[in-house]
Amino acid sequence: MTTVAEAPAQDALTTVLELIDRRREEFNTNRFVPKDVIDAFKAAGIYRAATPLQFGGDALPPAEFLRKIELISTVDASSGWVASFGSALVYLAALPVDTQAELYKDGPDLAFAGGLFPVQKAPVKDGKFHIKGTWKFASGCKGADVLGVGIAGGETAAGKPRTALLRPDQVIIKDNWDVIGLHGTGSHDLVVNGVDVDQDWTFIRGGEPMIDEPLYHYPTIAYAAQVLAVVNLGVGRAALDYATQIGAGRTGITGAPKLADRAYYRIDLAKAEAELRSARAFFYEITEETYATVVANGQATDSQKALLRLASTHVAKAGAQAVNTAYSLSGTAAIYDGNPLQRHLRDSAVVTQHAFLGDGMYDGTGSVLMGQPPVIPGFI
Repeated sequence: MTTVAEAPAQDALTTVLELIDRRREEFNTNRFVPKDVIDAFKAAGIYRAATPLQFGGDALPPAEFLRKIELISTVDASSGWVASFGSALVYLAALPVDTQAELYKDGPDLAFAGGLFPVQKAPVKDGKFHIKGTWKFASGCKGADVLGVGIAGGETAAGKPRTALLRPDQVIIKDNWDVIGLHGTGSHDLVVNGVDVDQDWTFIRGGEPMIDEPLYHYPTIAYAAQVLAVVNLGVGRAALDYATQIGAGRTGITGAPKLADRAYYRIDLAKAEAELRSARAFFYEITEETYATVVANGQATDSQKALLRLASTHVAKAGAQAVNTAYSLSGTAAIYDGNPLQRHLRDSAVVTQHAFLGDGMYDGTGSVLMGQPPVIPGFI
């Protein structure tokens, strides 16, 4: 049952879904989600979902946040991808507490975006890093309140990169996002032409949290993979729902029986439904199991971390396969640009190309489950 306190946020999320349904073609054409839509996400609680409780945030359990991103992604994958970075504030928990207090002084709704790679060298002078360079894949950067760029971590970082925080007016956005799908994510390059950043405004990605709340002890890098993978869960759901709808009502242009009257259509659609739902069940099962372990014991096991990575890769691929099945079954109608399956095909194909969701995750998981060290740096 929805409580009185939850009702406004739920109403705001419904408003967001209606908004992006009306405007997703605008995002696709302009290649970014604009600031007024980011504000709507804030009203729906997306950008306080990973803000610490002590700063007025919600610090939602991961499964609860992931279900919101899944739902948004059924309407528009780009919007789901941008909204997914509401989880990225878990990284900021590694900042000094005073720095976090400054970040959240105007409220818990903070949109953070950044480009980590390629990691740039940043000389240190008088306790400040001198930041200069170009960084790629800064999804959602045009609507962000604060931006991050990747720099060499230094001797104390154990080989992990460091992120330096910057105001939007300190960064040039190079408008060059030209890809086959996820057009609206606005994953442009960031350019910084020489800015000095105090060390207290930098953090190690996946570093020790300064906030002692359960969310910030949940595996950070695994969570980063999950919020991206769940986009394809939403896209796959949208594709199968569309295939079910048209199959029940459309007759082929040749006068052949409608799709629902064809055994192969019914059989393959049912198989795709089972595969997507199975992947989804595994995904949320290991998410909830891991979070329960974190709440009880303060940290996840290596096996749980590996299974989170496995479930993310699996659900990203299962979502893409659901789209491919829906497309293959839908015949000639699916080849037209105006058919929704065209958008779903392009978007789902981009999700599976992310480095967090590649086939190497199978190897990494297998290694951990058999007691071997994974060959992928930072896998667990």
